[in-house]
Amino acid sequence: MLDFTNWLMVFLRVSAMFAIFPVFSASNFPVQLRLALGALLSILICPVIPTTAMPQDIWGLVGAMAMEVGIGLTLGFVSRMVFYGLDLVAAIIATEIGLQLPAGINPMSGGQTNSIGTVLYYLAAILWLSLDMHHWMIVGIQRTYTFLPIGGAHVSSAAMTDVVARTSQTFLIGLQLAAPIMAVSFIINLVFSILGRAVPQMNVFQESFVFRILVGLSVFGMTMQLMSQHIANYLHRLPEDFLSVAQLLGTH
Repeated sequence: MLDFTNWLMVFLRVSAMFAIFPVFSASNFPVQLRLALGALLSILICPVIPTTAMPQDIWGLVGAMAMEVGIGLTLGFVSRMVFYGLDLVAAIIATEIGLQLPAGINPMSGGQTNSIGTVLYYLAAILWLSLDMHHWMIVGIQRTYTFLPIGGAHVSSAAMTDVVARTSQTFLIGLQLAAPIMAVSFIINLVFSILGRAVPQMNVFQESFVFRILVGLSVFGMTMQLMSQHIANYLHRLPEDFLSVAQLLGTH
């Protein structure tokens, strides 16, 4: 028989994680469907995890519920780390080639972004689904209860250090993926700076603006396959990172 209290705790963790989970947290993904998926997964997970004694007082139960929500949000944040890195990549590339304005709305995330960010977001989402990473991440939800049972989370310095280190990796992702565009932009700026000194009558800014966009978009298209390989490598590491954070949260 399904224990309602345990099911509620599992539902809170899963639903909180889906609130940030890649693709499932998209603005065009219905909230009702997200909650229904969380309820279904909770029903499937509950029978295969160890039953945990719940607090008898109301404040202890509220504290346990808040803990499960916090765990879900933390795990969802870790699983979304690559997409945060791609936002940084898009900002760097758009600034280098002059496409940072006007800003648009990403139909998937609902946030403000540029055209480069929309392309990269769709690319990462397609890779994430085609590599079956959503299946592995859902399996990882069930495996987290091996390391992190209900009410067993502990805020330790090791867990906080690990999350901060993973956050800092988004900057590394951004620099690695945007490096070709940054190099080309530097060369273009250098060439037009020399031309500006050699031919003072030339309007360097006006002439370089169009050239930067054309060359930048060309390089962006030619390096798309290389970016896809890097993004796929980061996505493949997500399940292990997911469980590693859960294990750190479950240790004293």
